[in-house]
Amino acid sequence: MRKVISLMHLSLDGFAAAPDEGLDWTVMDDEMYPFTTKLFADVDTAIYGRKTYEGMRDYWPTVPGNPESTPDERVHAEWVEHVAKVVCSTTLQQVDWTNSRLIKSDLAGEINTLKRQPGKSLMIFGSPRLVHAFMEHDLIDEYRLFIDPVLLGAGLSFFNHSSERTRLTLIESKTFRNGVVHVAYERA
Repeated sequence: MRKVISLMHLSLDGFAAAPDEGLDWTVMDDEMYPFTTKLFADVDTAIYGRKTYEGMRDYWPTVPGNPESTPDERVHAEWVEHVAKVVCSTTLQQVDWTNSRLIKSDLAGEINTLKRQPGKSLMIFGSPRLVHAFMEHDLIDEYRLFIDPVLLGAGLSFFNHSSERTRLTLIESKTFRNGVVHVAYERA
């Protein structure tokens, strides 16, 4: 069975987004790009909430034609353009980015159907409110967290929506020179 992985940047105090929902506090650099590119080798489906989908759809297709884009950004733009995309939203009426499909209802049923299909892992990119819904339905098999060296003090908390104790096993950790720590946990 395929697994669902949540990939998220967090502040040290546990926030997935600043009060203004901006992500200017996250760090991504030349050391991190190759690491994250390796993570995507086992992923054939990207999952987004509405806001993340709209941001990704509006940004990544512009990267190949932007002379200021780095080679690493271009590699990711190529991957993101061709990967299957699942958008979970009750407000969108349609999705129009390459290889995208929309889930408007029965989140648990739709995701469990995808998990039973052949293929690689499904990865939720950011989308903290969507991750909360996945947590409520016990749909996440692995958490990959980039803990950024910043205290936000307020914002959108990542873990306060889980009502049950869930045992996890550390499967990987890495500290980057920029102070970001990556940890990966799977369900015990």
